[in-house]
Amino acid sequence: MNKRAVGTEYEEKAAKKLSMLGYKIIEKNFYCKGGEIDIIARNEGYLCFIEVKYRFDESEGDPLEAVDLRKIKRICKCAVYYLTKNGYAETTPVRFDVVAILGEEIKVIKNAFDYI
Repeated sequence: MNKRAVGTEYEEKAAKKLSMLGYKIIEKNFYCKGGEIDIIARNEGYLCFIEVKYRFDESEGDPLEAVDLRKIKRICKCAVYYLTKNGYAETTPVRFDVVAILGEEIKVIKNAFDYI
């Protein structure tokens, strides 16, 4: 199975977990010139931009380590584009969450980072 297929499989698992936790999925794999946002959803009054990271086991490192400053900047840039493109007000409450999948364990980290 190629990397993209594996990524899609685990993004689907993440979306199911998020739905179970009360997130309303709006969009998956939003692409723009600056990058991609894996999942966009509503939760607790926030518009959430969600990054999904998967690692087979700890030998590949913690999935959260892959959400580095460069990745955060790309996600924030895409989020701004998404908000503008879709006519959201500047006052729209947003949150950046991460779904970290290690093996079969799925963790949802709310407000994993702030807008940069």
